[in-house]
Amino acid sequence: MTKFLTCGTLSLPYFAAKQSRMSEPIIQISHANIYQGDNLILQDVNLTVNKGEFVYLVGKTGTGKSSLLKTLYGELALREGEAEVAGFNLRSLDWRKVPYLRRTLGVVFQDFQLLTDRNVNNNLKFVLRATGWTDEKLMDEKIQDVLDKVGLKAKGFKMPFELSGGEQQRIDIARALLNSPKLILADEPTGNLDPETSDEIMNLLFSISRDYNTTIVMASHDYIVVQKFPARMIRTERGRVIDNASITIE
Repeated sequence: MTKFLTCGTLSLPYFAAKQSRMSEPIIQISHANIYQGDNLILQDVNLTVNKGEFVYLVGKTGTGKSSLLKTLYGELALREGEAEVAGFNLRSLDWRKVPYLRRTLGVVFQDFQLLTDRNVNNNLKFVLRATGWTDEKLMDEKIQDVLDKVGLKAKGFKMPFELSGGEQQRIDIARALLNSPKLILADEPTGNLDPETSDEIMNLLFSISRDYNTTIVMASHDYIVVQKFPARMIRTERGRVIDNASITIE
């Protein structure tokens, strides 16, 4: 039976159902309470995301999307409940283990966060060195590989200011791919892009999830994008995380 995503009065084929839904959990959270300082942001979070899934994280500003993402990549400590991300137990994760967790993840930012004083190749090489790479030849090969995957193999010697917004976002995605991550966390990756460029970035992210069996969790408030590229949705609302959520466009 064909599944549909209903958004207001629109029903679109759930073409993302073709994605592999393997039984290997990459994210597994049970009865977790997520705090910012002393403030309880999300309560009793229960969530499983499997290998190769593409999942949206939606919700109004201030409802906890960023707090959940920060918990997943170790910026916020998990105090209560249980959670495992890419084989790392977040309850027992201390500051010494956080860099090892982050080597298994890729993070894509809304505002790109490229270093403006160096070209694309050196932006990517900076990340490789920071995560333990030392062989110059292997680093150069890896950089060419990820630039090829995002369709910018000829842009390695460009400075960030010489690139369009869409190209900078592709470089951000290339950076997230450097350590062959099991999981990519994308925080509003289309937020600063025009609709046509947003479509290009979404097609790229879906192809990465499909072709490399990479789990992607994408935070977004752009419901037009979500309608055009439907997938499983998780919504933050009133201190809770609602799985298999729907959205309504008024």
